[in-house]
Amino acid sequence: MNRYPNISDHGIIGDLQTAALVTADGTIDFFCCPRFDSPSVFCSLLDADKGGYFRITPATTSYVTKQLYLPNTAILITRFMTPDGVGEVQDFMPVIDGGPTDRHRLVRLIRVARGQMTFVAELQPRFDYGRASHTVDITGPGAVFRTVGGDMHLTLHVAGRRDVSQGDAPQRWLSSRRPNPRRPQADRRQQRPDLQIGCLQGDLGTYSARPAVSRPGRRVDVRWSDRASVAG
Repeated sequence: MNRYPNISDHGIIGDLQTAALVTADGTIDFFCCPRFDSPSVFCSLLDADKGGYFRITPATTSYVTKQLYLPNTAILITRFMTPDGVGEVQDFMPVIDGGPTDRHRLVRLIRVARGQMTFVAELQPRFDYGRASHTVDITGPGAVFRTVGGDMHLTLHVAGRRDVSQGDAPQRWLSSRRPNPRRPQADRRQQRPDLQIGCLQGDLGTYSARPAVSRPGRRVDVRWSDRASVAG
């Protein structure tokens, strides 16, 4: 994919307090936390070399990709089709109850629907648009990235081949639009724009013109798994 993909080549996920952009090759290339207008954690959309990203993509480069949303939800599916199999990455951010918080979660689920497929995950955070340096501590099931001074940290949790309930995360992202049985095709065409606009809605009911990431001193959790039943 182009080093600077078009906005049209992205899907969006969010939790009503912030949002992230996901490219058609499985890369989160724009995410600010804890608010839409906070400094960035990933921002390769603006600077491919220094902006930072989180990519989960097939090990092979011979694939066809397609993005769609799980029906009636804002759970984004990036599907990869190769001669050997069909796999997908499901991305969402669990909706947060209550008021604004400094802690947010990105959930990335890996699933192979048919055949075989090997995925490669690459996590390269760059805090505050690449201006803040950080350290990395490797833990058993993941890693912790901390800015120098400890103002902000990103925690990676990896869970493989375990069966942990997602709770009500998908249900919290059910579309508020009721389908029109007389216009099913029109409803399907309208559903994706509605869901994307919904991801840009803030906790006060206002809408952000840009999805962006965290003020220094905030925490973000990232979880990914090879099974779609792992919690965020």
